[in-house]
Amino acid sequence: MSNYKNLNVWILSMRTVKEIYDLTRLYPREEKFGLISQTTRAAVSIPANIAEGLGRNYGKDTIQFLHISRGSAYEVETLLSVALMINIIDPEKFNKVNEVIENNIRVINGFINYLETKV
Repeated sequence: MSNYKNLNVWILSMRTVKEIYDLTRLYPREEKFGLISQTTRAAVSIPANIAEGLGRNYGKDTIQFLHISRGSAYEVETLLSVALMINIIDPEKFNKVNEVIENNIRVINGFINYLETKV
C-alpha cells in the first residue's frame, strides 16, 4: 500500500498523537521523564508501526505491525488511566482523549480483520 497517509487508521492514529501531546503539556513538570515521556512515545508508536507495517508491503508483516500498533494504543490507554488515578488529569479530560483512543483501537481492529481476509 503506497500511500498509508490516506488511510483512516493512520489519520486517526495521528489525531491520537496530537491529543496526547496536547494533554501531556498539562502534566506536572516532574513527570517529564516519567509519564509524559512514556505516554508520548507510546502514542507516536501507534502511527509509526502502521506506516512501517504498510511500508513492508507484505500482508503478514503489515498485520503483525498493526498488532504492535494496537498494543501501543492499549499502553497509552493504561498510562492515561494511571494519570487519572493519581489525579494528574481530571475525568473530563480523560474521557475526551480516551474516546479518541478507543475509536483508534476499533479502527485498527477493523483493519486487521480486513487484511486477515485478504492474506
